Amino acid sequence: MAETFRADDWDTYRMEYGDPHREIEPLDREIEVVDGALAALRDAGVLPHTDYDHGKMLAHRRAVAELFEIPWTAISPRIQRLIYAINAITRPAQMIAAGIFCGNTFISNAGAAVGPGACYRAKALVGVEIDRDRAALAERNVRRIDPSGVTRVVADDAMNVAAGFDGPVELMYLDADGTPERGKGIYLDILQAVWDRVPPGGVILAHNSVNAAERLAHYLGFVRDPANCRASVNVIIDPEGLEVSAR
Repeated sequence: MAETFRADDWDTYRMEYGDPHREIEPLDREIEVVDGALAALRDAGVLPHTDYDHGKMLAHRRAVAELFEIPWTAISPRIQRLIYAINAITRPAQMIAAGIFCGNTFISNAGAAVGPGACYRAKALVGVEIDRDRAALAERNVRRIDPSGVTRVVADDAMNVAAGFDGPVELMYLDADGTPERGKGIYLDILQAVWDRVPPGGVILAHNSVNAAERLAHYLGFVRDPANCRASVNVIIDPEGLEVSAR
């Protein structure tokens, strides 16, 4: 079942990609919007509940602002909070994040299990970046928050990592780019490569569900088909969008 949650100001909520820590709106407004999205995900059956620790989320945000080198990012504060909250609620033991650039998107997911935002223990959280220089930057960033090794950055093609991953993947995050012809259309290939290890209830997050919707048509058709996912919600709280699906 496919649904949409749309904030009333999604198209005017703007961030500077080169200034990811700038406050865009009052914190109360950010929380209000994300709480609305979480409620929609709960009502659709994607999430079991909407409870997460707001203090730990802010501790995570402060650590990223202090310790990460972020050349630029399209992950808005709203999406950062939403991704953190989804992971804090679902608590995946194993997670793959495909296409992590400098590691900011990866740690938005993994930060619920490691560092000052940790609220549970995970087994293996893997971030994948095909560009080796970017992967090296992501590794340096992530290690500053997680010296334990629960998080791991892999410089490889996400297709290879997904196909060879051992064990269940309770959460899959997609933000990779394929060839210029495919672009974000590569999401479906990556998801299908790991599909047999996504358990019932497993959650899939796909960034750019709004601004790359045309390229994602086949992917969105797959996750919105009730034969594949029990629920899928297009969360539109900024101009990028995040499709959140549950198997």
